[in-house]
Amino acid sequence: MELIKKYFPNLTEKQVDQFSQLQALYSEWNEKVNLISRKDIENLYERHILHSLGIAKVFKFGPNTDILDVGTGGGFPGIPLAILFPEANFHLTDSIGKKILVVKSISEALGLTNVVAENIRAESIKGKKFDYVVSRAVAQLKEFYPWVRNKFKNQGVAANKAGILYLKGGDLEAEIKESKLKRVRLHSLEKFFEEDFFDTKKVVYIPRQ
Repeated sequence: MELIKKYFPNLTEKQVDQFSQLQALYSEWNEKVNLISRKDIENLYERHILHSLGIAKVFKFGPNTDILDVGTGGGFPGIPLAILFPEANFHLTDSIGKKILVVKSISEALGLTNVVAENIRAESIKGKKFDYVVSRAVAQLKEFYPWVRNKFKNQGVAANKAGILYLKGGDLEAEIKESKLKRVRLHSLEKFFEEDFFDTKKVVYIPRQ
């Protein structure tokens, strides 16, 4: 928890309390559902929570913006971002039902009223549009973008910035080239976080195309 306060020193008491509960909640659920490796559960705040919040170092989600989290797994990056941006709306999706049950339980335990969790594939979502899509490396970009390309709002508070904020690691040059996406911007998380884990981690911003 001290790691989160180190990089986000202006948290409210409520946010500090919510972030502080995550270790116990995820440790308990990880005994029942395999969400995170045994090694990673010991590094939950660095490798999952702070990593998720890397998006917040690049983008600030304003009030009433709608964010779709694709392949959220145990709730990353959606739950940490929902704590940090309580006035934004988060729709967390995953194709594995038991993981969505965990997301719902943790969101309820934290009192997150700005989170909706749904057991569904992104491409199957009907009738709802979003300002942003967030995700953590669930697929290659050439596969991922077609899933969400029709999910963006054409107008609204963030229409001019609508796009994907994708957490990925390593050398992405070949993957971006293969995707044939234009105007892709890379933000290195090592600029914001000094821990070695973030040396190759990036936020990939892909505007609506």
